[in-house]
Amino acid sequence: MTSHTTIPVFDGHNDVLLRLSKLDAGNPELAFIEGGHGGHLDLPRAKAGGFAGGLFAVYVPTPKDSVGSTDGPAAGTGFLSLTDAQKTAFGMISTLVRIERSAGGQFKICRSIADIHNAMATGSIAAVMHIEGAEMIDPDLEGLDVLHQAGLRSLGPLWSRDNIFGYGVPFSFQSSPDIGPGLTERGEALVRACNELKIMVDLSHLTEKGFWDVERISTAPLVASHSNAHAICPHSRNLTDRQLDAIRERDGLVGLNFGVIFIRADGKKDVGTPLDDLIRHIDYLVERVGLDRVGFGSDYDGAAVPTALGGVDRLQSLVEAMRAKGYDDDALKKICHENWLRVLGKTWG
Repeated sequence: MTSHTTIPVFDGHNDVLLRLSKLDAGNPELAFIEGGHGGHLDLPRAKAGGFAGGLFAVYVPTPKDSVGSTDGPAAGTGFLSLTDAQKTAFGMISTLVRIERSAGGQFKICRSIADIHNAMATGSIAAVMHIEGAEMIDPDLEGLDVLHQAGLRSLGPLWSRDNIFGYGVPFSFQSSPDIGPGLTERGEALVRACNELKIMVDLSHLTEKGFWDVERISTAPLVASHSNAHAICPHSRNLTDRQLDAIRERDGLVGLNFGVIFIRADGKKDVGTPLDDLIRHIDYLVERVGLDRVGFGSDYDGAAVPTALGGVDRLQSLVEAMRAKGYDDDALKKICHENWLRVLGKTWG
């Protein structure tokens, strides 16, 4: 068997901070650094799998006793209070900071492309702070300035629920993403503010109307950090051909989501899903948006993924499966990390 050099992977989405926030252990940063606490992603397995870094999501779960808003996000009610959302978000951001502080130089929070290159060159994990659902940001966007100073460089205004900034696309199979309204006036202001601060705006959990709102407002590349092809898997979270064409035209990027319900043509939550099914999406995305605009957005620790990719230490299995399907080293490097670095560099300026 031919031996190939490990190709570093920069990944567009993980939820490890959420998983760590739920651990019974009192020291989540050490749980990440030492490993052995379940889930998909930790430092030892990252090193083993060639995981060079990625977008680390700060996501506030919906409270189990929440009943939602009857007036819609424009009324400013929503699911989560600002105080509760900030408390949860700041806890996750603190964990991210403490990992960096405790990892002995093996983990770096990156605020620029130079930071990412330096981290990768020295073998450190290059972590970009990302917000998934902006419930922790106030209507006047003062919190956005504070978070940007703390290292925020990527933001999805919505998760799959409504907030004051707009309407999230619900999880629905055999459904178009055109499933509700888009951004509110506050959401449009948030997108403009992100452009000014050079924070990447993530489209992955927006309704189709919200997608087109961002396309109309934003001056930056269009990026969906962890979404797949709706033509193959008709899930509301996936992207239509028209959306993919817009991403191509705006020189953006689509990050392949490993979640099996976004991969399979039947939408089943089957972790026995073969890697060929993921590569089918990659082939389709490359054909539709171009080789320079496809990356990975694994959704590790946030979704059920194929057993063959059941931990970040198995990332090279997908790389080798792609190689077997005809992707050469230059193409693999682009999809594995170069395309993400290109679009982040173009967005951050």
